[in-house]
Amino acid sequence: MARAQLDSLDYKILHTLSSNGRKPYLEIARECGVSGAAIHQRIQKLTAMGVLKGSECLIDAASVGYDTCAYIGFFLKDPSKFDEVVERLREIPEVVEVHFTTGQYDMFIKLYARNNDHLLHLIHEELQALGLARTESLISFKEVFKRQLPIHQRNKD
Repeated sequence: MARAQLDSLDYKILHTLSSNGRKPYLEIARECGVSGAAIHQRIQKLTAMGVLKGSECLIDAASVGYDTCAYIGFFLKDPSKFDEVVERLREIPEVVEVHFTTGQYDMFIKLYARNNDHLLHLIHEELQALGLARTESLISFKEVFKRQLPIHQRNKD
């Protein structure tokens, strides 16, 4: 994907939204010294370009009953089935991220389970049926922090 051509206003908008995605357009406009309509148009442009991928509501997993967060590396029996496995993973609601990686794994996923018994069920009943040679699991005890990418205006290359 080609790098988007962004100007200083675009970077100001991205910086503001990355720290507070719910900030009203008019407030962003005041901070940037432009009209609310200009901010609205820029945000639509950034979305159409694929720079902004929408907004999301972040839910604390434990507060809704998902106490176990796991990262699982997959070794596929047939790595050419990657796309097929990805489509089947989309059908498992507990799987929240899927990555095609370098290194020892063919792919790497993040999922949430209600508890360790539920995780074991997901591995044995859902994941092993995908054509995996084997898996390696890591359980996260606690997410210490999570943040957006740093957005700074770039110097012209």
